[in-house]
Amino acid sequence: MSRLQLLLLSICASTITLASLVHATDHIVGANQGWNPGINYTLWANNHTFYVGDLISFRYQKTQYNVFEVNQTGYDNCTTEGAVGNWSSGKDFIPLDKAKRYYFICGNGGCFSGMKVSVVVHDLPSPPHAGAGKQKEKNGAGGGGAGSVPVLPLLVAWIVLFFAYWVSFN
Repeated sequence: MSRLQLLLLSICASTITLASLVHATDHIVGANQGWNPGINYTLWANNHTFYVGDLISFRYQKTQYNVFEVNQTGYDNCTTEGAVGNWSSGKDFIPLDKAKRYYFICGNGGCFSGMKVSVVVHDLPSPPHAGAGKQKEKNGAGGGGAGSVPVLPLLVAWIVLFFAYWVSFN
């Protein structure tokens, strides 16, 4: 296989991978208030739906705060004993890679001032059934929803594959 073909196949694989990441959401804890004391993070979490593949990110002053992933006991008691992860960059992006309940606290004492959040991560929803899509189209409600397929990345992938095929025979 020539270098050009390898390059084109790499581009194609990258495009397909990026297409699968398009639907991930980055949930910024506390939104514009960030990771700070005195904020109701339970209310914030209850207004979000988390799915496997999403990110939860924490923004804070790295000299003052940090983030620990703990179990329920650590969450309830504001202790970092047995923590399964810790971050201190001030801009932490944490992948939510399993369907489960996650518990995060500030380990510098901020937990006692409300700096703790628990989120439930759900499996990705199943794609709609083919019959459901046809019914939406009949009702005039089809197209472009949250569950739609990202057409542009797939189109680019097919063009790259065609070009690689064409180059290999010319």
